[in-house]
Amino acid sequence: MIRVVVVEEMGLLRTALCAALSSEEDIEVVAEVTGMAELPALVRRHRPDVVLVDLAPDAPDPVEVVAEITGAVPDTAVLAMGRRWSQRIVGDLLAAGVRGLVGKDASLEALVGAVRELAAGGKVIDADAAVTALRPTSGPLTRREVEVLRVAAEGLPLKEIARRLYLAHGTVRNHLSAIMRKTGARNRMEAVWRARRDGWM
Repeated sequence: MIRVVVVEEMGLLRTALCAALSSEEDIEVVAEVTGMAELPALVRRHRPDVVLVDLAPDAPDPVEVVAEITGAVPDTAVLAMGRRWSQRIVGDLLAAGVRGLVGKDASLEALVGAVRELAAGGKVIDADAAVTALRPTSGPLTRREVEVLRVAAEGLPLKEIARRLYLAHGTVRNHLSAIMRKTGARNRMEAVWRARRDGWM
C-alpha cells in the first residue's frame, strides 16, 4: 500500500484529491494538511511514501520545507503540483530533493501514475515544467523594481528599504505598488514568492 500525505490549502480541492487518491486500491491517504508549516512534523510521524504538495501562490516559499523533509526522511518522495513553472523554481525544488513535478491541469490518471512512479523510486517531471524551465524569461519587472523586491524580501520596513537603496520613501512605495500590480500579489512576501517562482528575480 502506498502511503500518501496531501498538502492543499483549499478545503474543497483537498477533499477531492484525498477522495480520488483513496479510491485507488493501492493508495492510502494517511494525513492531509492545509499548509507547509505543519508538514515536517507530520511526515516524521507518518513516514509516508509520497507527499503531494500544492504550490499555492500565496504560500511561503516551499523549498526550505521540502529540503527539511527530504533530509530528515529521505525515503519519502515529494511530488509538487504547480500552475506555472520557471527555471528558478524548478531548479530550486529539484535541488531540495523533489522527485516529481506535475501540472495542476494534469489528469487524475497522470497524477495517480506519478504517485506510483515516485513510490517505486522513480522520478516524474511534467513536460510543461521542463520546457518552461528551460525557456528564459525577463518578466514584467524593471531592474529597479527587482532591486526593491530583493531588499523587501528581507522583511525590512519601508524606511530601511529606502535607506539601503538610496531612494526616497515615496519612490520605494511607488515601486512596491507597481510590483504588487504586476505580480498580482496581495502583499510583499507573496510578490517575492511569485517573482522567484516565475524566475523574475
